[in-house]
Amino acid sequence: MRHTSKSLAAALFLLMAYISGCRVVAQNLSKDFPKSFTVTLTNPMSQAREEVMVVLPTHQLKTLHPSFNAKAFVVLDGKTEVPSQFNQQDALQAGIVLVLPKVEAKETRTLTVRYNASGENQRNYEKRTQAEISVKEGGSFQNREYIGGKFQNVSALRVPAEHTDHSNYIRYEGPGWESDKVAYRYYLDWRNAVDVFGKRTSKMVLQEVGQEGLESYHNLQPWGMDIMKVGNSLGVGSVATFHEGKAVRVEKTDSIKTTIQENGNLYSAVQTDYYGWQAANQKLQLRSLLSIHAGSRLTRHQVQLVGVQLANISSGLIKDTLAKVHTYKGSPSQWGYLASYGPQSLNKDKLGVAVLFHPQDIMAFAQDQYSDIVIMKPTNGQVEYYFVAAWELEPNGIQTEAQFLEYLQTVGQELANPMKVSINRK
Repeated sequence: MRHTSKSLAAALFLLMAYISGCRVVAQNLSKDFPKSFTVTLTNPMSQAREEVMVVLPTHQLKTLHPSFNAKAFVVLDGKTEVPSQFNQQDALQAGIVLVLPKVEAKETRTLTVRYNASGENQRNYEKRTQAEISVKEGGSFQNREYIGGKFQNVSALRVPAEHTDHSNYIRYEGPGWESDKVAYRYYLDWRNAVDVFGKRTSKMVLQEVGQEGLESYHNLQPWGMDIMKVGNSLGVGSVATFHEGKAVRVEKTDSIKTTIQENGNLYSAVQTDYYGWQAANQKLQLRSLLSIHAGSRLTRHQVQLVGVQLANISSGLIKDTLAKVHTYKGSPSQWGYLASYGPQSLNKDKLGVAVLFHPQDIMAFAQDQYSDIVIMKPTNGQVEYYFVAAWELEPNGIQTEAQFLEYLQTVGQELANPMKVSINRK
């Protein structure tokens, strides 16, 4: 009996300590972030969704809460602090970004945003995304190869005229972006194609890739490896136009500038401007924004033609005889996809890749010598699509073709039924 009393007393002590701790946290937040308003989120789907990104746009925040300060805020789900970040450079996703671990079917949830109208009070959260571009400094180009120097990360790069493939100037040959699920890069040269780094860890890895030369990531490492041989193909999700029976990548340009728009804990993005792209007997300007969020394999690709327009924007996947191709044009309740699955990784592991598109945009599926292709029609010069890679060696990775197709169905339904977000005045 005495033992039971002691156990009960200990339990009561721990409970009181927990309640007291919550009260202190709440008091500190009220003091540090005295102003507040609520946000209502609704999942319109009859199924739960995980790792849900929500954006509270800057223009709405400033309209409804003019004193909101992006340098001092916190987001709460009840008493639980929700990791968040504020995008300032990414014009297409500017505002508060947060990722919820799970939202139940048909659930409506109210979050609280607390802020201080002045000063700074930055919060630190686990880094679950990254974007970077790293170039050599301190050396020089000799016959289009960069000799000497050390790699340094930069926020933006206008590609030098001397640069080409295998110049050894850009670490892993272009910008990279990653989540805790997968990493991607694209070749910042005439190839301009997207490649995949499969990951065997949820930690950020891009800062390690290519430090020991181009070949170091073509073999299986503790963190993962380059798992796709792109060659002359569209790799996964590369932008192109379909002209005279083939996909024309953004190969011939007057100049290219790429910028790391966001390198956040929850959301990262790379913007690239292509000037003087020669395609379909025209010269064009194209802007590309590639973005990824925590907990997701998907890269969102927002493409915009400036000035002169094209009849189509296309994307696609590398052709591989070891992979089976799947196509679906979509419906009002699910985005369409072009996908392939099989032992097509460089390590001969099972790999699924796909491009997902809005059903209203598709013109046709096609193929050429190197790629399977989806042809899309721009609206006001713009097209938005997503691409994805799922490697069987990633932690808790997709293991079968059936699982991959089920995954595509799920994310396709989520894209067609976005979360409903309302920023309240109080």
